[in-house]
Amino acid sequence: MASPRPFHTTSQFFMIAGLTAGLLSWPAPAIAQQQGDAVAGTRGPESVADMAEQLLDAVVNISTTQGAPFGGPGQIPAPQLPEDSPFHEYFDDFFQDGDRGPQMPGPGSSLGSGFIIDADEGIIVTNNHVITEADEIVVNMADGSTYNAELVGTDTKTDLAVLKIDAGERTLKEVSFGDSDALRIGDWVMAIGNPFGFGGSLTVGIVSARNRQIGSGPYDDYIQTDAAINRGNSGGPLFNMDGEVIGINTAIISPTGGSIGIGFAIPSELAVNVVDQLREHGETRRGWLGVRIQPVSEEVAESLGLDEAAGVLISGVEEGGPAEGGLLEAGDVIIGFEGRKIEDVRELSRAVAESPVGAEVSVDILRDGESETVNITLGRLEEAESASVEQDEPDEGASPAAAAEVLGMTLQELDETLRTEFGLAEDINGVLVSEVDASSAAAAEGVQPGDVIIEIAQTSVSTPQQVLDQISALKTQGRRNALIMLATETGDLRFVTLRMD
Repeated sequence: MASPRPFHTTSQFFMIAGLTAGLLSWPAPAIAQQQGDAVAGTRGPESVADMAEQLLDAVVNISTTQGAPFGGPGQIPAPQLPEDSPFHEYFDDFFQDGDRGPQMPGPGSSLGSGFIIDADEGIIVTNNHVITEADEIVVNMADGSTYNAELVGTDTKTDLAVLKIDAGERTLKEVSFGDSDALRIGDWVMAIGNPFGFGGSLTVGIVSARNRQIGSGPYDDYIQTDAAINRGNSGGPLFNMDGEVIGINTAIISPTGGSIGIGFAIPSELAVNVVDQLREHGETRRGWLGVRIQPVSEEVAESLGLDEAAGVLISGVEEGGPAEGGLLEAGDVIIGFEGRKIEDVRELSRAVAESPVGAEVSVDILRDGESETVNITLGRLEEAESASVEQDEPDEGASPAAAAEVLGMTLQELDETLRTEFGLAEDINGVLVSEVDASSAAAAEGVQPGDVIIEIAQTSVSTPQQVLDQISALKTQGRRNALIMLATETGDLRFVTLRMD
């Protein structure tokens, strides 16, 4: 096997450059002028030392101890990702024990970073996963002094936490939040933190991308940067070149456990509202619209006669929620919120969550092809999530049901015998899907035996024949897709679109 080609030394590089210049026969003054122009046109900072000197003392190291370790010595818990997230393998390497990544020091301990935003009150911001399940939280200052920290509040949905320390007579240094919305791809940023326990480490890079979704929560909106971020940087600040915090470093993609130049930070515009709520209430208070939603796919847009696949489709309205009573209905498409155009589910979720509880908001919708605006008073998301919904057991009965087959589904008229057999709640009414052809489009869209067809093309159905009639009518109209509302055994609603050709 041939030996690998060695890197060029600096002297070799300059020799090659000189030869190239000689072959091109460029006059020396022209070369000098071009080099000068290149230096003058450089956009990156020559040095960040002056700015760093003003910021380092406001960045702290955070260590925690747990009575019951996270599953291994010195292991930091990973952000909760959905089962189908493509980032599992990378985050697992980063956050869990294994041969491919170095471990954090100390049994049952974790190390992270944070920053002081209020020197008078001793308020510190960090990541929730840095301090979760901690029995003791210790803040380590740049000069080596330490303080026990009180937990003010946490938010798992954005992975943020607020701490408080009592520094006595000591004067603390604080930093302020900047405007992350003003960031552009290519802007210089600087990260300060505690990678692998090396406190006060500083790295510089650029904004690689914005609005990244990594599947860690409902409000994903990360800043991506190539500034080196490693284990222990979590919770630390990402600064712009004005020394303002425009992000909280949270996660990296890494097959090796170390930085490969793909790091993610929570934008300040998302963090500020959460931090303010945690400081004021010790918890979040997010607005709640009271609807179940899903994206508008190309097939859904076609089946609804929309010009484009944009907006958010309402698949159901929560009982007792703010939108109940016909204000919003299943099949409506939300296209605007408080005068702001809504393009997708994430945008609507964040807009609603950031609105004050009890506020009256305007919601622009498309209903039956017509534009409308409705006003809704928002509820509180946390109360809705904690409320329990009781379901009655179905009564037994016995009667035969007629069946039909269409689009790869076997349909039966729903009676009490089938309701009991499939464990369906009493308030679910429609046409039962008793079997699904595994090779059909229905199976590909996730339709399962036990699902109940509630509507087709926004028309209620209660018998297999009505389903057949609706499918036939859609084909007559030249439609290629059927928009079908389904209910699961628990009553959760969703829309699917099935090809009819």
